[in-house]
Amino acid sequence: MLFVGAKVYHFALLSQDKVEAQRRVLNMVKAMDEEGFGNCSVIGACEVECPKSISLDNIARLNREYMKAWVNRG
Repeated sequence: MLFVGAKVYHFALLSQDKVEAQRRVLNMVKAMDEEGFGNCSVIGACEVECPKSISLDNIARLNREYMKAWVNRG
């Protein structure tokens, strides 16, 4: 989830179409779920163990972007 969160965080900073951004985050979370990655427990163990030092802030951004996309899905 840290890696998906980092990707979503990066894409959220780019200038892009809102519909495209929302579709992307929905598809990324769907793929993550299909691969069997669960939701983050947000206790920080994954952040400590992450070889890329990805922050939990990325998961918070992922959750915000996903919720916005989910609410606005058509």
